[in-house]
Amino acid sequence: MNTAPQLRIPATYMRGGTSKGVFFRLQDLPKAAQQPGGARDALLMRVIGSPDPYGKHTDGMGGATSSTSKCVIISEASVPDHDVDYLYGQVAIDTAFVDWSGNCGNLSAAVGPFAIAHGMLDPSRVPHDGICTVRIWQANIGKTILAHVPVRGGEVQEIGDFELDGVTFPAAEIVLEFIDPADEGEDESGGSMFPTGNLTDSLEVPGIGTLEATLINAGIPTVFINAADIGYTGIELQDTINSDAKALAMFESIRAHGAVRMGLIKTVTDAVSRQHTPKVAFVAPPADYITSSGKRIAAAETDLQVRALSMGKLHHAMMGTCAVAIATAAAIPGTVVNRAAGGDLHPSVRFGHPSGTLRVGAEARHNDGRWTVRKAIMSRSARVLMQGLLRVPQDNAYSAPESP
Repeated sequence: MNTAPQLRIPATYMRGGTSKGVFFRLQDLPKAAQQPGGARDALLMRVIGSPDPYGKHTDGMGGATSSTSKCVIISEASVPDHDVDYLYGQVAIDTAFVDWSGNCGNLSAAVGPFAIAHGMLDPSRVPHDGICTVRIWQANIGKTILAHVPVRGGEVQEIGDFELDGVTFPAAEIVLEFIDPADEGEDESGGSMFPTGNLTDSLEVPGIGTLEATLINAGIPTVFINAADIGYTGIELQDTINSDAKALAMFESIRAHGAVRMGLIKTVTDAVSRQHTPKVAFVAPPADYITSSGKRIAAAETDLQVRALSMGKLHHAMMGTCAVAIATAAAIPGTVVNRAAGGDLHPSVRFGHPSGTLRVGAEARHNDGRWTVRKAIMSRSARVLMQGLLRVPQDNAYSAPESP
């Protein structure tokens, strides 16, 4: 029987956008968990409380949803002209698995405030009052994020009047710029931003049929399909999808076959080991609907409707990285997202999601027969919920003593 005292690890529990996660400085982790691998994964799973066959995360910091089962590791920048490295782990709920294959766009909003609060920037870069731009290297996907963080009295301003649908209380606005968010190749199709070389594809899914799809890698790899093609209106809320096991199985099959088509996995059976990416989302033209909080949204308030699934369930709002994919695809005529928004050029769109609406923008250009995207922009907010010493039962996998 293990009766050793629990490990005490400095940590910060933060909300970023519509997600929550446990933030660590790399140097504060046990030595064995400071490197990628099984020790790190074991520690983060124990922090969150996974795997939990009850699906509750009662014995951990997780919230038993894809939006709240997240860990972040912040370290000194490994790339010139950046302030910090940001590494994100999506912890599975009922299986022993941490997915490192993508970014969390929502928690990206909390990285800048964390870095400022922990003195990870040159003090001369932090104004007494104003906006501090934090240059973040997103280590999972090798991309740059600029976070424009409000500062008052030399400290991060957390409280404000910016309202974000999907978050109950207002807070201070943080503007995020995702620089060169798409994976862009050299061929005429735009390379791996559109992995198949096409703006739309016919995606064959056994037992479901052939679906028109846009397969895009911008922000996060995403499979976009038309809501009407799978029998939906595009204004569905969480319960409609998440209470329907047959629907969830259908979406997972679409996701798996899309992942194979995008070259992310070799066979559909490999999808179980890559749960965080790609995302699958369905789109529809604007429509009147009622959000999960009971708020009425008129069709005229949106350019299109989007619903997206994360870790096998319909998201309660919208993943930040998927919002980048939406902005990028909406800006490119011919994609299913762009057509749902009415076609033509859309430097920015406001889309409806289960909790309300969100405006996102992307700078897309068509040069020499190929599409490029310089950046995508959105506003989020972030707040520290708790800070102190996280307690974790000791395990030889991640708490082995340092070598003498």
